[in-house]
Amino acid sequence: MYQDADPVEMPENAFRELGEGEHYRPIMHPAHDYPEVTPYSVSMGLILAIIFSAAAAYLGLKVGQVFEAAIPIAIIAVGFSGALKKKNPLGQNVIIQSIGACSGVIVAGAIFTLPALYILQAKYPDISVNFFQIFLSSLLGGILGILFFIPFRKYFVKDMHGKYPFPEATATTQVLASGLGKDSANAGQAKTLIFASLIGGIYDYVVETFGFWANTLNTMVTSWGQTLAEKTKLVVSCNTTAAVLGLGYIIGLKYSFIIFAGSIFVWWVII
Repeated sequence: MYQDADPVEMPENAFRELGEGEHYRPIMHPAHDYPEVTPYSVSMGLILAIIFSAAAAYLGLKVGQVFEAAIPIAIIAVGFSGALKKKNPLGQNVIIQSIGACSGVIVAGAIFTLPALYILQAKYPDISVNFFQIFLSSLLGGILGILFFIPFRKYFVKDMHGKYPFPEATATTQVLASGLGKDSANAGQAKTLIFASLIGGIYDYVVETFGFWANTLNTMVTSWGQTLAEKTKLVVSCNTTAAVLGLGYIIGLKYSFIIFAGSIFVWWVII
C-alpha cells in the first residue's frame, strides 16, 4: 500500500523483493509534479560531468583504473541545493547526478581505446586521427549506450526490484533522499568532500612541484631492497599520490588485492 506521508528516508521495501500485492512507492510520487529538467540542473550536471571527466581521464591514464562519480556528484548536488535554498530539489539533483555520472563511462571507453589509434597512426602513417573523429566516436558511443539502456530500464528498475543488489545505486539514492530532511547531514558531507579535494590538491601540488618527498615509495630505499633488485631485478613500489590513495580507500582492501593479484599474474605469468 502507498504511504500517506511524503517520506524523508528510503522506504523499507526499497532494499528487498516485494511481497504478493505489495507496491513500492517511490519518493518522487508519479502523481506529483517536481522540477527536474531545469537550466540549473542541466548546467550543473554538465559542469560536474566536465570536471569529473577530466579527473577520471587523468586517473585512468595514470593507474589504469577509473572511479565512479555518482556518489560524490550526488553529495555535491545535495550540498549546492541546500546552500541555494532550492525547494523540492530531489528531481533536479537526480538530473544533475544522472548527467554528471556519465563522465566515468564515456571517459573509460575513450582512454582505453583512443591510445590504440595513435599507436596505429605511428605504425601506419596513412591512418590519420583528428580531434573531430575522437569527439564524434565518443559522442556516438555515448548515445548508443543510452539508446541500448532505455529498453532495459523498466525491466531492471521495476520488474527486478530487490532481486539484484545495486549497492552503488542504492547508496546514491540514499544520499539524494537524505537531502530532503530539514537537518540534512549532506551539507556537512559536501563540505568534507570539498575540504578533502583541497587537501589532496595541495598535497599533490607540493609533491610534484617542490619534490619535498617522493610520490612513489619502493624497496630500493633499504639495503635488502637494493640487494633484491640487483640479484632478481625485482622492485616493489607504492604510489602515494592523493588520487591513488583515495581510489584505494574507495575500492577497499578486497578489490585492491584482486587488482594487485591480476597485475602479478600478468607480469610474472603471462608476460
